[in-house]
Amino acid sequence: MTIVVTGATGNLGRLVVESLIARGVPATDIRALGRSAEKLAPLAALGVQTAAIDFEKPDTLVPAFAGADALLLVSGSEVGKRVQQHANAIDAAVAAGVGRIVYTSAPHADDTALVLAPEHTATERLLAESGLPVTILRNNWYTENYVGQVDTAAATGEIVSSAADGRVASASRADYADAAAVVLSTPGHDGAVYELSGDVAWTFADLAETVSDILGQPVAYRSVSPEEHVSILTGAGLDDGTAGFVVALDGNIRDGALADATPTLSELIGRPTTPLAAGLREARSEAAA
Repeated sequence: MTIVVTGATGNLGRLVVESLIARGVPATDIRALGRSAEKLAPLAALGVQTAAIDFEKPDTLVPAFAGADALLLVSGSEVGKRVQQHANAIDAAVAAGVGRIVYTSAPHADDTALVLAPEHTATERLLAESGLPVTILRNNWYTENYVGQVDTAAATGEIVSSAADGRVASASRADYADAAAVVLSTPGHDGAVYELSGDVAWTFADLAETVSDILGQPVAYRSVSPEEHVSILTGAGLDDGTAGFVVALDGNIRDGALADATPTLSELIGRPTTPLAAGLREARSEAAA
C-alpha cells in the first residue's frame, strides 16, 4: 500500500506523515511531497519516499502520484490560486490512477458564509466530478492560529476582537493530522464528509482567561465593533486588505460559522481533542524551539 501526502513540508502534512508512522504504517509505504527537496530531507531520513512537486506544474504531479492507493490533498496555502492548483492535482490523480483522494476542506463548505470557504467549495465540486472515491475532511479552525494573540496579550494585557460572543470549536493540528492518518490508513471512508472540530467551542472571553493562565498575568477581552477593529488593525500596521480579512473572519465567528463542536474528530482519533490551553502551550513551545 502506498499513501501519498502533499504539503508534507508544511505543519499539517508533516504531522500526518509522523502520525501514519506512529500508527504502524511502514515509512517506505509513505510518499511525502512538497515544493522543497531540502525541506523533505528530514522525512527522507526516516525512510519515507519523497518527491518535489509544484501544483502549478502539472508535469511534476503525475509521476509523484503514480501507484498511490490513497492521496491526501492538503489544501494549498495561496488564497486566490487554490482552485486551479487543486484542479491540477485532481487531474493528475485521475491520470495517475490514484485509488482514492482525501481532501482537507473548510467547515460546512457547501453551506457557509465563511470567507475562506469558496475555494474549498469549488474544490469539493471538482472532486465530486473526478470519478474517484473521495473523503472530505472539513477541518474547523486550528488552535495554533491564536498563538499570535497570546504574544500580543503578553505585551498589551488584552485580546481584541470583533467576534462578540461568537464561538470557535478549534482543535490542534496534531488532532486533525491524526484524523487524516486514520482515514488514509483504514478502510470504510469512501464518500464520507467529516465535519471535524474540537470537543469544546470557546468564546474570546474564554480565550482571554486561558491566555491569562498561560502567561500568569491578567488578560482582558475587549470586544469592539467591526469598524473599530479595522481602525485598530490598520493603526497597528496591517494593510487594508489584511485588516478587512481579519474583521470579516471575526464576523463569520460572530455569526456562528466556526461554532459547531461535533464529536466526529474525537471519535475518529479515539481520544478527546486537545484542550485550548494545552494546544496553545504546545504551539508556543514549538515556536520557541
